[in-house]
Amino acid sequence: MTPLEQILKSQITTQGPMSVAEYMSTCLLHPEYGYYSTRDPFGAGGDFITAPEISQMFGELIGLTLAQVWMDQGQPAKIALAELGPGRGTLMADILRTAKAVPSFAQACEIHLIEASPKLREVQAATLSAYTPVWHDHVNQLPSDLPLYAIANEFFDALPIRQMIRDGEGWRERQIGLDNDALAFGLSISAPLAALDHRLSDTKDGDLVELCAQAPLIMRTLAERIQANGGAAVIFDYGDWRSLGDTLQAVYAHEKVPALLKPGQSDLTSHVDFEALITDLPCTHSRLTTQGVFLERLGITDRAQALAKSLGGTALEHHIAAHRRLTHPDEMGTIFKTLALFPKGAHPPAGYEV
Repeated sequence: MTPLEQILKSQITTQGPMSVAEYMSTCLLHPEYGYYSTRDPFGAGGDFITAPEISQMFGELIGLTLAQVWMDQGQPAKIALAELGPGRGTLMADILRTAKAVPSFAQACEIHLIEASPKLREVQAATLSAYTPVWHDHVNQLPSDLPLYAIANEFFDALPIRQMIRDGEGWRERQIGLDNDALAFGLSISAPLAALDHRLSDTKDGDLVELCAQAPLIMRTLAERIQANGGAAVIFDYGDWRSLGDTLQAVYAHEKVPALLKPGQSDLTSHVDFEALITDLPCTHSRLTTQGVFLERLGITDRAQALAKSLGGTALEHHIAAHRRLTHPDEMGTIFKTLALFPKGAHPPAGYEV
């Protein structure tokens, strides 16, 4: 039993079953035993490897895309370059290195990082020691008077979700309680839910729909800043258009495990509902695009071939494998999607279509 498991059981005993959202939030961000509070989960030594850790090409292409947006929008003298959930800081470091190819763009960047984990803030500070980033707990703390250039790679998948199961014209919420002193899933009583009225037409009894309350609020904040001051946001995550089915998953030591196993020691994520992200935004958004198609539009294969010329042996094999992992339909190329936000009337960022 993990230390956090005992805390969860005590809470359920005294307060009753908890939602999946509360369980996720506690497991990931408990100040003493939370997954992100106690470790660096990224890279070969962690539980998962994100696109920036796979290859520098990912960050390079995003950096060039943002630099092009900056030029298209009149080269403002100062911008907020922000990343939501910066991991180890690798993506931001790659973007900033690439930005040096456009010196005036690099000089305009004021770096802001949205990070809740004190442990990861320490890692990011080391990775970005040549710069002076400013950390924030919430997106609404970003500067409100600067053009916003925002990046979110595998950020929304870690936000807490509720899981609702269709029951006639109402919904029953999936909850976590106790069964013979073991954490176990159960269901609430059936009740209507206004937030899911629009899903009564495309679901049937027993269908499960996931809701993330935080995601639309975060996207609206980004959209309002971008529409008011200019800039763009690029979002990368695994998921699809419109939630349907149970996508909650846990990873421990690079292996998928049951979601209620090892709370606080396994990573918890869910697939992103991209439709919910872009509903009723005040700015323009691009079409949803697969990561592989997006990267190919930006010329990742040409970049890969250029880098390969100076490589050989094992390094070359790893480089080829990295290109495949980022773009191939059987790897990250299809399950990972991307979309962009940008002001009404502005050109979409390179690689995106409307």
